[in-house]
Parts: sequence; C-alpha cells; structure tokens
Amino acid sequence: MLERMSAEPVNTESPQTIAARAGLELNIGVGQPIQPAIHQSTVYTYPSLEALESAMTFEQPGFVYYRNGHPNAAVLEETLAALEYAPSCAVAASGMAAISSVFMALLGAGDHLIADSNVYGGTFALLAVDLPQMGIEVSLVDAQDHAAVAAAFKPNTKLLHLESLSNPTLRVADLPVLIALGKAHNVRVSVDNTFASPALMNPMQHGADVVVHSLAKYIGGHGAVMGGAVIGPRDVVEAARGKLLRLGGTMAAFDAWLALMGLKTLPLRMRAHSSNALQVARFLYAHPKIARVDHPSLASHPQHDLAARLYPHGTGGMMALELHGGFDAASSFVKALSGKIPLAPSLADVSSTISYPARTSHRALTPQARALIGVTDGLLRLSVGIEDADDLERDLTAALSELA
Repeated sequence: MLERMSAEPVNTESPQTIAARAGLELNIGVGQPIQPAIHQSTVYTYPSLEALESAMTFEQPGFVYYRNGHPNAAVLEETLAALEYAPSCAVAASGMAAISSVFMALLGAGDHLIADSNVYGGTFALLAVDLPQMGIEVSLVDAQDHAAVAAAFKPNTKLLHLESLSNPTLRVADLPVLIALGKAHNVRVSVDNTFASPALMNPMQHGADVVVHSLAKYIGGHGAVMGGAVIGPRDVVEAARGKLLRLGGTMAAFDAWLALMGLKTLPLRMRAHSSNALQVARFLYAHPKIARVDHPSLASHPQHDLAARLYPHGTGGMMALELHGGFDAASSFVKALSGKIPLAPSLADVSSTISYPARTSHRALTPQARALIGVTDGLLRLSVGIEDADDLERDLTAALSELA
C-alpha cells in the first residue's frame, strides 16, 4: 500500500495543490518490485544548490535531466556492458544514432575511415553521403578480402568499421584477423554486433575497441523497442555519449525498460533462433525452387569453418534466400506466406518475418552496388523466430508450392 511521507493531513491542501504535487511524497514501503520501475520523468528535483552541484560534477550519484540519463538507461547500460565484457556503455535512441555517435566521436574533418562494403544499408548511406559532407574520407572494402583491407590503410586512417555478421547476406567477418590488422596500423576497430548479439559473439574479447548494437533487434527481441548502444572503454563511450547528448540522440525511459525486459531471455532465445534457423536453412537449401541460401551454419556457406570456430553456440536466426524467378517469384512468395510469416522491414522478433532488402534496408544503394554484395531482385531475408521449426517448414512448403 502506498503511503504519503508527509505527516500533514491531506485536507489542508487545496485540490489544485494536491493534483500538481501528486507523486512527489509517496513511499512504496519496505517491499521492492521484482522488476524495475519506469522512471518517466523529464527532470529530477534537489533540496539545495549544493546537492544539485554534487550531481552535476559527479561527486554524488544523481540524475538531472531526461536527455542526460535516467535510472532505466543506467540499469540497461550496466547490463549491456556486462554482457559484452566491457567497462562502459551508452544507450542511444536507435542503432543508427549509436553508430553515428561513434563515427562523430572518433573522426573529424581530414580523417579516413575503412568500412566493410557489405554493411547495413543505413550505415552504407551514412558512409557514402553524410561522412564525406563532414570532410571525412571513406573507403568501402570487402572485408572478406584481407589483402584489400590491409591495402586500404592510410596515414590518416582512424577507424575500421565491421559487422560481425553482415546484413543481409550473412558474411562472417574474421574478427581476430581484421582486428589485428587495425591494431597493426594503430587504428581503432568498431564492430556492429547486432546480428550476432552478445549471446553469440563478444567482439571485445577479440580485441575490438568499440561495439554497437541496434537494440530493436535481438536484444529487445519482441518488436517493441527503439534503441541502440555504444559499448567499450570509458573514454570512447563518454565521447560518443557527449555526441548523443548534444544531438538529442539519447534513449527514452520506456524503451530502455522494454529492452531490459527483452534481454533477460536473450541467451535462451538465441539458442532457439539458431537451432530453428539451421533446420529451416537445410530445408530451403534442398528445395528446387530456391537458388541460394546464405546461412553461416550451413556447410555450403563460404565461411562455414570460420563461423563454426567463432560461433560455437550458433549463428542466430537470420538468413538470406534467393528464389529462381527474381522479383516476380519473390513477390509471389511473400504473398503466399501472408498470415503465417509476414512481410516486415525489420528482424529478430520472437515470431518469424520476411523482408525484401532491395526495397527496404538496401533501398539507398544503386542496383549495381546491390549486385556487388549479392542483394539481387530475387533475394529475401528470412528472420527465423522461436516457433516450432516443423511448423515453419510446413508454412514455407505451402508457400513454395504456389510458385510456378
């Protein structure tokens, strides 16, 4: 039962005062909730200027203003840092806000960045359009070609950016080799670990300097969260946090609360995603109407041995599949799956979804650029959920049977 902390009788205050001050003097008692509360407050009050100053100068713990941080973000940051075996974390309003803050914190006009040419379409657009406008030179190189990556380093190179598993074609970055290349050139290495999640890969244990995530994907896990994270050493994280604060890219309390609820089951979900995806990938690979399946746990995948070494607990629920028949076949397949596996321009939910990268995540790329990374007109990205894998096979079989 909630009680007022004040000993004054409530009937001494006017209705306007009672309403305006609702919640300021409440005590939840000796019992504590099993889940953290949602601290949906834009500002925090202090009893004196001295107390406020102690919080502003970090002499005492305390929150001041919503954009600068709140209890829900703090708990989420501590948990994500622990999951990635890192000293520090700053959460952001989105995955792109997290990536942008890292680039802006570590790079300035005249600096050079090397990035995998197979990165997510939103990141590709940031690299190809926005960073050059800021005077930052960008080299896009296929991270599978280690010699090409090594040749791309310049005296002004400050950052190498990779994805642990690429979106959408599931290329496997040889993180130990690539990170060693960065270290050899005294260059920081950032890794987008969204597709793998901390349950399957910890890039910092391979020497990465900073890790980023879109929390809307596997960490949130339920299609309800918008957020991102920057994880790494305190100096890098605090530099990125400064960019997020000044540009307004920090995370809302409710999204932080939802992300924390989601990540509680992350390891359990990732085992189910990985197991289901392997069964579905094997089924699709053997189907005559499927031209290609990209999933690292398949023996046919070009980096299968590398994936088995780096991902002993599975490679997640993502895969790319290409249909014979191009766009028309893809369109028909999506329609045939409607009601079972819906078309959705995102991924990593507990239920399976399918997307069309050429018109969603990689829409900003030219047809030639998409072709270079294998995003064809017949390519679909399947995000395998935690349903029963046999049920998914039946749904896919029924949809494929409707194709000419």
